[in-house]
Amino acid sequence: MKATVSRKELQDALAIAGGASSVRSSLPTYMSILIRVGDGKLELVGCDGEMWAHASIPAQVGEEGEVCVQQRFLAEIVGALGHDEVRLDHSSGTLVLYCGPSEWKLMSMDTDMFPPVPEVPASSEVRLPMSVLREAIGGVAYAVSEDHTRELLTGVLFHYDGEMLTVVATDTHRLAVCRVEQPGVGSDINVVVPEKALRIIRALPVGDEEEITLRFDDVRLSVNVGTAGVVSQLLNGQFPNWERVVPQEYTRQWTLDRKQFVENLKRMTILARDNSHRVKLTGSGDSVVITAQSGRGEAREEVNVISENGDLDIAFNVRYILDALASMPGDGVKVQITEASRGTVFRPVEKSENQFCVIMPMALN
Repeated sequence: MKATVSRKELQDALAIAGGASSVRSSLPTYMSILIRVGDGKLELVGCDGEMWAHASIPAQVGEEGEVCVQQRFLAEIVGALGHDEVRLDHSSGTLVLYCGPSEWKLMSMDTDMFPPVPEVPASSEVRLPMSVLREAIGGVAYAVSEDHTRELLTGVLFHYDGEMLTVVATDTHRLAVCRVEQPGVGSDINVVVPEKALRIIRALPVGDEEEITLRFDDVRLSVNVGTAGVVSQLLNGQFPNWERVVPQEYTRQWTLDRKQFVENLKRMTILARDNSHRVKLTGSGDSVVITAQSGRGEAREEVNVISENGDLDIAFNVRYILDALASMPGDGVKVQITEASRGTVFRPVEKSENQFCVIMPMALN
């Protein structure tokens, strides 16, 4: 196998295909990347046993062939190389990379054990502008659980009823929801997609103005944009009834400048991280006082608000608020509260019905 490619294009393709590889696995194949050369292109494929990601780039092909090498090692090398072109040469169990004066030799693996990308006979699909899909995923991905003992919560719910696409994520401490009104863009769906797959889909080489199609069968999701694609197992099970968590009414509301609120909260993290990231918000008239304390000291900030019956004390994990605010558009944010012990809703002032986050409060003391 011999080929010459652009280093930048190779690095970008590795970022997509390598996203499906495992960081740790008892099977070396799942930590490897398949490199296939032929028909004027170099194709990369990564797989962790449940997901496949592939990307192809133009190549000057000297000799067709394929090889597997350790994905993480290859990505680190390509990222560190400094010249425009990379020449790959595989023979006798070794892949050699030439780039300017640099020469790297990587031990290769047999490709026979690498699982082929499965076909997905789609029974349903949804078509969206890429900008809409990226915004929807970005609006909820921060709330995905990292607890793999509750596998279903490590994914994102996609529900489409022919009129509205609703995207939901929760780690039980917070719930993020993004709704997109898109009538007639596909079939009804109700599936849970692994967050790992969505990270790759967001990074696919598709312009924001272009349309992307998500295809589903009973167990898998498939996305193919020509030069790259993803096939992923769906998460099996019944996603929690998230609508029960969303307060149907509120008794207090603060409306704040989002940028100023973020700046105040970021300063609070310096001290709050020593005390379970807890910050206390105290509403009083047309301001909210933000306080944090730990064994190292105390901190106080004040932010102006438009208050509706908002005089109360409530505490939150400051990281959860910052994550929610970072995902929201516009200059303003609404904080809708019922009482200090119940879930509080954070919404952007713009499109406030289509995106929100419910955050469970912490104990005040």
